Amino acid sequence: GGNRAGAPSAPALPLSAAQSYNHRMSLNLLKPLRYLVQGLAGMDSARQLAGGFALGMAVGLIPKTSLLSHIGLILLCMVQVNLAAAYAAVALFAVLSSLFDPASHALGSLLLIRAQALQPVWTWLYNLPVVPWTEFNNTVVLGSALLGAALAYPVYRLSLPLFERYRETWG
Repeated sequence: GGNRAGAPSAPALPLSAAQSYNHRMSLNLLKPLRYLVQGLAGMDSARQLAGGFALGMAVGLIPKTSLLSHIGLILLCMVQVNLAAAYAAVALFAVLSSLFDPASHALGSLLLIRAQALQPVWTWLYNLPVVPWTEFNNTVVLGSALLGAALAYPVYRLSLPLFERYRETWG
């Protein structure tokens, strides 16, 4: 059997190099999760948590090949929101973004193709330096950026009571 109460325990055997490496690697794989939990349990207010989640949702919806998504990530670091909530939302909505693609495509198509009055604006933007790297001329990219911008405030308002309850319970 096992160790009985009061019986001396055997000395712990030192870990082999391979076991030690595997142990360190498994701990390193858990670091992002640990940072997320620490970030959510930090001193940020429920407003900062909800703001981070809402802005992270907006960035997460934009396809990651676009310069717009990188600009969004930079902006996340520049505003005073909870980065753990923001990056968790970016990851979540990046996975879910394909569910929003039909709506994004419809919105982008409406503006890029059907709204003939906007054609000179799109042409002017496309001829500017760097702007084409945003891929705004892709219906899904433009639609996702606008959909994320339109949903950011409702997501903030809907998530704020959840984060307030979270802060009361865990914070």
